[in-house]
Amino acid sequence: ALVDKMGGHEFEEFCAKLLKNNGFINVSVTPGSGDQGVDVLAEKDNIKYAIQCKNYSSPLGNTPIQEVNSGKEFYNCHVGVVMTNSIFTSGAKELADATKVLLWNREKLQEMMR
Repeated sequence: ALVDKMGGHEFEEFCAKLLKNNGFINVSVTPGSGDQGVDVLAEKDNIKYAIQCKNYSSPLGNTPIQEVNSGKEFYNCHVGVVMTNSIFTSGAKELADATKVLLWNREKLQEMMR
């Protein structure tokens, strides 16, 4: 798929566009360095989302969840999200449940692209 060939920043821009197309507002890509693990900021229904975008070929572990969980505090957001073209390990899912971080995997991305 085209999305799998994207570089990191390109994938962030892609995710931002996808969010806009799905009714999110005030969507912005954070500056690359010192972003505290948050790549995109967005709002929907008065809820602020801090989103990390990961373009990976292997399943994602705990690290992005930990990063976005602290990043959402840094940006004063209500919800942390990890968006990926991949899938998540079972450990990552457990941590996400505990920290209330939303995991948007390949399937969710495909849903949003429709």
